[in-house]
Amino acid sequence: MNYRTHIVSSLSEIGQADWDTLVAQQQAPNPFLSFAFLHALHESGSATPETGWQPQYIALYDKDERLAAALPLYVKGHSYGEYVFDWAWANAYQEHGLDYYPKLLSAIPFTPVSGPRLLARDADARAALVDVLVKTQKATEVSSTHVLFPPDEQAKQLADAGFLLRSGVQFHWMNAGYATFDEFLATLEQKKRKNIRAERRKVREAGVTLRRVRGPDITDEEWRFFARCYRNTYSEHFSKPYLNLDFFRRIGKTMQDNLLLVIAERDGHPIAASLVVHDKTTLYGRYWGALEHVPCLHFETAYYQPLEFCIEQGILVFEGGAQGEHKMARGFLPTRTWSAHWLAHPSFLDAVARFLEREAGGIDDYIDELNDRNPFRTGS
Repeated sequence: MNYRTHIVSSLSEIGQADWDTLVAQQQAPNPFLSFAFLHALHESGSATPETGWQPQYIALYDKDERLAAALPLYVKGHSYGEYVFDWAWANAYQEHGLDYYPKLLSAIPFTPVSGPRLLARDADARAALVDVLVKTQKATEVSSTHVLFPPDEQAKQLADAGFLLRSGVQFHWMNAGYATFDEFLATLEQKKRKNIRAERRKVREAGVTLRRVRGPDITDEEWRFFARCYRNTYSEHFSKPYLNLDFFRRIGKTMQDNLLLVIAERDGHPIAASLVVHDKTTLYGRYWGALEHVPCLHFETAYYQPLEFCIEQGILVFEGGAQGEHKMARGFLPTRTWSAHWLAHPSFLDAVARFLEREAGGIDDYIDELNDRNPFRTGS
């Protein structure tokens, strides 16, 4: 193999310039692959060995010591923050007296967004990267390796290397060149249009106003308010937030052109906020929180305001995040996602393969059922 393999525990060992240059060479990269986003997760303490995310990135260098390929990879001590659920597999291991953790995971922590995982400047380097991954997982004492949300062609390449494929469903909104939000509404069935207008009216009648703040204009006071909302929402669901104020402050400085903060106010006081990430073509629904309950406020801040922003900016796709059939009533359509899985134990590998075969048929039927409930008017 004409590459030198380097396992790194910090992106600083690769460097921002080399990492971002490699990311830019990928087909359909997204902001979550950037050095700024990943480094903020690590440096803020959000995704670290102490929180169960031990970076073990694979980097391949050519004979001229140029970065030719890389894979975001973590040694995981749990399955939190992944959005492709394998808790049942972990329980099965435990019931048979086997350790499921540690495992290897290639993913963007806490981010269920599809995008390149096998980062490479050409096909040869990508093939070498897959080869190194296969050899690494066999040489280490891990139960399994999981690559989450790769694009179609990379999922197929991993399947060819012996990984099992698992499909899932997310809901994405597509911009058909709408000039206004009302033009988009006109394409929906009458009941859907009526419900959306009623939800937006409830927010207005509650005395709530909305304002959108672009990344460069977000103040530290607004970051502190948003982090408070974010923490409060996790607390109401009796769980611990994954991210902290330091993380938000870091991306607020390094990713300004990719951020939009939607703030809801009543009587001059902020009461809720949502933060979305975007590039020129795609907007990603990410984080939401509220200090007060107002009916339909979540839909207004996390869906309708970002949808208006997409229309105004000519953004083509709004990825709504993990799960959520309720998004269909708001114009989002089902989209298939992928994950790839390798298990070291032959018997469990066979058992999971049979499970995934059965599950795949159910996912196919589920997508067909969802498409039968298309929210758009016939001919739209």
